[in-house]
Amino acid sequence: MIILAEAESNAAISILHAVGLDKGCSIGINLKANVKLVSEPQKIDDDFHELFQSIEMVWKENGFPLPEKYGWQVSSEIPIGQGLKSSSAISCAAIKALNQATWTGLNDSEIVNLAVSSQRKCGCTITGSLDDTWASMSSGWKLVDPNKSAQESILLEGNIEDEIIIFLILRGRRTKEIKISNFKEQSRFFERALDSLSNDSIFQAISTNGMAVAAATEDDEAVRICNKLIASGAIAAGITGSGPAISVISFVQESEIIRQSLNDLKYDIVETNFFNNNILELI
Repeated sequence: MIILAEAESNAAISILHAVGLDKGCSIGINLKANVKLVSEPQKIDDDFHELFQSIEMVWKENGFPLPEKYGWQVSSEIPIGQGLKSSSAISCAAIKALNQATWTGLNDSEIVNLAVSSQRKCGCTITGSLDDTWASMSSGWKLVDPNKSAQESILLEGNIEDEIIIFLILRGRRTKEIKISNFKEQSRFFERALDSLSNDSIFQAISTNGMAVAAATEDDEAVRICNKLIASGAIAAGITGSGPAISVISFVQESEIIRQSLNDLKYDIVETNFFNNNILELI
């Protein structure tokens, strides 16, 4: 078996959920999905939405060539179905691998468009995940309009330069049905998150967005956890995506206090940082 091409993309956390106001914003974090395009068919574990089949269909629909014989191998650090953008990361990595193997010459915007179309086709996204997909492809945050093409979608963008540690509270796979109407009812909270984002108060936006998502999904436990961690010194805490994972943001100097608070929880905790933030190297 020969590796025809290999690519990776990263996970992300939410700053603004796209359902609430038809605008979304995410930022990449240092958890990776690696996808290899290989010369022999392979069984893909955990492809519950048949995402790779959709990727292949979208690729062909756009007139791009596929190898005569091929398969996929996936290695990912990203928990599935918890709001950490695993589908966006895998879609981007797979399309980047196809782009390499077939010398197609796609730019980042074109790759993002194909990844979004693939996720829509397989039904693993409510909004198309344009903000999540941009975050899986590039560093920093981008506020996007999910109803536009990737190239035209970016409304605002920026970076986070502080020395930050991100704690991810993993509460298992999503089990609740996501109802769009419930998110629309929380528009006042989402508008506050958007105002914070527009004023470059990114951490306030993460917390406010998380509160809105908790209200929309009736997740009282998330509210209790986030309030406790902010009281302990976290600079932000909120549900990411539609949940149930919670992202907790801490300055490096406060991180030990946050670790102690997290020890009281029954959930698995993952530590990471923002994608392309080379200031801090986690051990």
